[in-house]
Amino acid sequence: QLVESGGGLVQPGGSLRLSCAASGFTLDGYAIGWFRQAPGKEREGVSYIALKAYYADSVKGRFTISKDNAKNTVYLEINSLKPEDTAVYYCAASRLTSGSSWPPGYYEMDYWGKGTLVTVSS
Repeated sequence: QLVESGGGLVQPGGSLRLSCAASGFTLDGYAIGWFRQAPGKEREGVSYIALKAYYADSVKGRFTISKDNAKNTVYLEINSLKPEDTAVYYCAASRLTSGSSWPPGYYEMDYWGKGTLVTVSS
């Protein structure tokens, strides 16, 4: 099970830290991805972490992904928030195998959280 938290209403230029807590399995051996879905748009992957981190071009320099193995939790630090960052943010986990792609695609994710809403508005 994956549970996201940390979303909320924030003004443009503000910051948030989203958390993705895993239970029932350990994050070791999984790639964790953060996806977001804005109203009327498709879900898009914005950042992933396994042995290294990956960021979509749209978030590079503003988003930072990290993992705390002791807490079995992945974080997404979001800075310089823009109205276009408004979306439901989901975390997902993909079991790493020798054939895993990087970053893993949407259909390669094995577990999904229910999402946390981030609203950027003044």
